Amino acid sequence: MAIIPARYASTRFPGKPLAVLGGKTVIQRVYEQVSSILDEVYVATDDKRIYDCVTAFGGRAVMTREDHKSGTDRIEEAVEKIGSEADVIINVQGDEPFIQPSQISTLMDLFDNPDTQIGTLGKLFENIDAADNPNSPKIVTDCRGFALYFSRSVIPFIRGKEHKDWFGQFPFLKHLGIYAYRKDVLREITRLPQSSLEKAESLEQLRWLQNGYRIRVGLTDVETVGIDTPEDLQRAELFLNNKQIL
Repeated sequence: MAIIPARYASTRFPGKPLAVLGGKTVIQRVYEQVSSILDEVYVATDDKRIYDCVTAFGGRAVMTREDHKSGTDRIEEAVEKIGSEADVIINVQGDEPFIQPSQISTLMDLFDNPDTQIGTLGKLFENIDAADNPNSPKIVTDCRGFALYFSRSVIPFIRGKEHKDWFGQFPFLKHLGIYAYRKDVLREITRLPQSSLEKAESLEQLRWLQNGYRIRVGLTDVETVGIDTPEDLQRAELFLNNKQIL
């Protein structure tokens, strides 16, 4: 099953889930993309306006507490309320209206391996300038595709080369913020205190790594347009028009 956490409050873009993109709200577009491949999809929100919007277009929603510190915590509460029998829970960000079915399929396939506790996606950076952006976290993995570390810095450091010449020396991998968890693991990680690495990088997934959980990384070549600001919404409109997604 998939759960889409959606809050109304946002420092950079209040009301973002209800912003209109190509004649539909952002949250409806996310919901429809995910529903094209999964039967059991819910929006988890703490705001009645979002709840009413979702149910109005025929979607399923569940109200959650206002004091959650992360989308993962909100999802765990929603799972408990819904009482789903699903073994794996997929967390799709509510600001990713262009999430593709192929990406969700790639994520689900990771759980064919019984060693996968948590899954996520990565995409190769196009150039070193994109990799330098601290708002685009980077991943390094082991030979089996399990994450070794996530960072806002460019990792690994390429010794003996000028920074401008790093690209092409290593396949720098961008982290895409979609996750899936085995249900028991989801319950466990939401009970962990913040870790020192998480606080240092402001990346929640480092809490899980630091506590010994294994995160398997699937690869995608599909680019999406996340919406964090009103300017991103304008960019998404252009993307929508160019891709002719209705």
